[in-house]
Amino acid sequence: MKNFEGFGLNHALSKSLEHMKYTTPTPIQAQAIPFALGGHDIMGTAQTGTGKTAAFAIPLVEKLLSNPRGSALVLTPTRELGKQIMDIMHQLLGPKSPIKTAFIIGGEPMGKQLRQLRARPRLIVGTPGRINDHLERGSMMLHDTHFLVLDETDRMLDMGFSVQLERIFKYMPDKRQTLMFSATLPNNILKLSEKYLNNPKRIAVGETNVVATNIKQDVIRIEQDKKYNELMSQLYERNGSVIVFVKTKYNADKMAKNLRRDGFTSEALHGDLRQNKRDKVMQNFRKMNFRVLIATDIAARGLDVPHIEHVINYDLPQVAEDFIHRMGRTARAGAEGSAVSFVSNQDGRKWHAIERLLNPQAANDKGSHARPARNNQNRNRSGGKKRFYRGKKKAA
Repeated sequence: MKNFEGFGLNHALSKSLEHMKYTTPTPIQAQAIPFALGGHDIMGTAQTGTGKTAAFAIPLVEKLLSNPRGSALVLTPTRELGKQIMDIMHQLLGPKSPIKTAFIIGGEPMGKQLRQLRARPRLIVGTPGRINDHLERGSMMLHDTHFLVLDETDRMLDMGFSVQLERIFKYMPDKRQTLMFSATLPNNILKLSEKYLNNPKRIAVGETNVVATNIKQDVIRIEQDKKYNELMSQLYERNGSVIVFVKTKYNADKMAKNLRRDGFTSEALHGDLRQNKRDKVMQNFRKMNFRVLIATDIAARGLDVPHIEHVINYDLPQVAEDFIHRMGRTARAGAEGSAVSFVSNQDGRKWHAIERLLNPQAANDKGSHARPARNNQNRNRSGGKKRFYRGKKKAA
């Protein structure tokens, strides 16, 4: 399909797509949308940054606009991803849409969500834990929910949401359309699809265990106590927005504070922040009010900020698959990006697992593609901090 007009969509939805400057469907959209519009269940996998959200959001909105009855539910592993999905849904519905929505996630006041649910929303986006809370207290009904989307299903199972998902299915009608998207296909995903999907159409776009080819990668073998100086050196050399991944919430806060002290505009994002604080951080990052975002793996999936040009893996992820998702925060929608990973002596097992995931043959290559960290005389550049990175948007 060369353009969205060929899908025969509702006029209001077509206008929204035009306003959003959606012209040519991505491969995952071109394959998934016709099947979804035709009422088929879908089991889809695709690399991050390929337009997966619109692949299920467009047919979902089309169903709601075309049918006066029935509702839709989208389940997502994190609040950040849920908010991005809801934002896209609102754009597709348009500013004057009569279809009410509810955003049901943990970390927000119950009262606000109860008011949304009492308004009888036809579209609900939420996380499994809080959705279950409302189902158990009787404040949410899913008896007429005939359209279900599970986004980042592998991540939901990794986070321990399998029990909650099973419970949610019991509240839903057996006759429904289910779209399940996952970056990887481990056995538990396949078993879940066999149990709850009805003869699904299988869609796979690209290899899910590879990093996008438009990302330039670099690996630095380095001692643990020299990482911070190397990070500053990398930030001096790179222009544009950067996301730095660290292992713990404490380190995220500490590093953001240290970078601000050393002249870089920086903020932290992690699970201990209140939702309104997380929203404010992301809003400011999207507006390029600061340049460097320090994040835990809460931001490894679903975070869609088109202007991120660089990913720095200061700490390697605990789970090898998250390496691919971290990389997917840059080079979105066909743009180019770059990434660098710091590998210390303590990271041997983690790096081996990542190599084995990306290229099984490379797992036995002791040399890998790493290069040694450069010496200190290339790191420190007097006056460079203030000149290049202080201020609001100078180097963003």
